Amino acid sequence: MSNTDSFIDEVTEEVRRDRLFALMRRYGWIAVLAILLLVGGATWNEWRKAQERSAAQALGDAMLAALAVEDRDARAEALSAIDAQNPQADAVIELLAAAEASANSPDAAAERLLALADRSDVDAVYRNIATLKAVMLPGSGLEIEVRRTRLNGLALGGGVLRLLAEEQLALLDLESGDRANAAQRLTAIAADAEATTGLRRRVTQVIVAIGEDLPDLPEPLQDAVTAGE
Repeated sequence: MSNTDSFIDEVTEEVRRDRLFALMRRYGWIAVLAILLLVGGATWNEWRKAQERSAAQALGDAMLAALAVEDRDARAEALSAIDAQNPQADAVIELLAAAEASANSPDAAAERLLALADRSDVDAVYRNIATLKAVMLPGSGLEIEVRRTRLNGLALGGGVLRLLAEEQLALLDLESGDRANAAQRLTAIAADAEATTGLRRRVTQVIVAIGEDLPDLPEPLQDAVTAGE
């Protein structure tokens, strides 16, 4: 009986082996293809990462070389000559170039910043920074209503940029003679929980400078303003 069982087991094992080999002959190429795809995909991914690292390093080296130029106008030209690999990197270069050009050509720098602010292929954070820098630039030549329209768009957003935009709008109100509205904006900024200590200190100083009473701030905010004085 045991010999019979052993014979049956051997036959069964042979049948299984034959079936396995038959399956391997029929579908083995799929396994080989899957392995090749996995290896090829991993290799391509590593190559892509290496290319990105190399491009980022080259971009950083080019920016450092441009910023090392002594003359500001020459620095702006050197930055403008850099070929960025993507819109976000190009936005950073544009911001740096505009900053260098602002000393001698503030109107051209403001135009450049607003062109960046109007680009749809750039992240919102770069567009917002470009807008704020343009309207804050002395000697930009921008009309007060143009600056106000741009700042109103920022003031509708959130975070610190919203409060910085409100601060600039208050200064525009003072520039246009609307002292009451300026005081109202400045008071609202001082009482805003998202205002930084530096911003709150600036607006309270302006409130005092225009002869208005300081707002009643919550104790933690009042302590922050007092500590910064």
